[in-house]
Amino acid sequence: QVVLVDGHIYGFDIFDAQSKVQRPSRGKFRCINFLTGETTWEIGTGRPRRMNSTRPADAEPEIGQSGIVVEVPNVNRSDVDFGSIDGRIPFGLSAVRNVGEGVVSPIVEERKANGPYTDFYDFCERVPTSVLNKRSLEALIKAGAFESCGHSRQGLLLVADQIVDQVVNRRREADMGIQTLFGELDDTNSSFDERIEVPEDEVDERTMLAWEKEMLGLYVSSHPLYGLDASLKRATDCAIADASNQPPYEDGRDPFITLGGVVSNLQRKFTRGGDAMAVFDLEDLQSSIEVTVFPRTMAEHGHQLDDDAVLLVSGRIDTRDDEPKFIANKLNYFEVKAGPAELRLTVPSHQISDKLVAQLKTLLSQHPGDTTVFLHLGKQVVQLPNNFRVDTNNGLAGELRVLLGPEAVLA
Repeated sequence: QVVLVDGHIYGFDIFDAQSKVQRPSRGKFRCINFLTGETTWEIGTGRPRRMNSTRPADAEPEIGQSGIVVEVPNVNRSDVDFGSIDGRIPFGLSAVRNVGEGVVSPIVEERKANGPYTDFYDFCERVPTSVLNKRSLEALIKAGAFESCGHSRQGLLLVADQIVDQVVNRRREADMGIQTLFGELDDTNSSFDERIEVPEDEVDERTMLAWEKEMLGLYVSSHPLYGLDASLKRATDCAIADASNQPPYEDGRDPFITLGGVVSNLQRKFTRGGDAMAVFDLEDLQSSIEVTVFPRTMAEHGHQLDDDAVLLVSGRIDTRDDEPKFIANKLNYFEVKAGPAELRLTVPSHQISDKLVAQLKTLLSQHPGDTTVFLHLGKQVVQLPNNFRVDTNNGLAGELRVLLGPEAVLA
């Protein structure tokens, strides 16, 4: 994208913060396998491609660039299998771990026959009691399937068993013709309410994403690396997809490089001698690679290993097998340095020129960091792309005032 100022176009590849350009939204973070007939297609690449497996966990971890948004499972939108609704793909209910088609089919049939579920009580009153088993409901709740009913995942988990027991007992009594102590009460007209209130408590995003990975096999509502990808890129030598293409040293040895990503599928093992080691997948937003941590490295860095941890992993590529692997030599938690979240600059539109834009791009590029830069050009506000994020702690503000004027730095 370009910036238009007083009829002149300046190539800054800027994201217009005031425009309606869509940035990746919740649910746009992972492609999934979408089953159409006998062919498995890949959603998120903008093109159909036959996949090797029909399991959602085998989909590649990339941003939904095609504009198709993947949604978490939803008892009020999802079908038994994956389907499309207005260009969006609700996660199929039967694809949730521990939830079979025998459980979800009655849920979908009842919703189609009598309308959406208003809340968890309404759900429990309407579906067959065979659906209300603890294991399946816990999986659906953790996956976010009841968020459309106005319930948080953690809050509903805290009281779901009590609500199910209460409703099931009341339904059994009704089937037996037994009334409550107060007789047949009309919930709409009576001040008496036996309903258990669902707390608004919610877990942090990391726990929520861990639940999604556990129950769906992938991240859907967000991703642990979302918002960190630019910072991670600056802290690594290359993306995981490019790791096997790094040139060797002059003596022919494979290069020592640093990769970054989120840990998944962690397996802790022991050698024949009883020494601890580990194997895991390191995953960024585009691809993943299998990492092996041998005992010596495990003894020094193994305490940092955990599923969903964001790590910097240094080591060498092993290309002896058909599929490249990575041998870890060092592990470090990835932490974004504390600093201001944004830098806002104002430039009078009459001062903008090709020369000034080139000087500003050069200056910002000399101070790479994690702070997003916004330009105020009269009434227009534009956000610079991630490759122009800066470090504001090394004299940049002073240099900007020299280039743009004493009042240029707003925040």
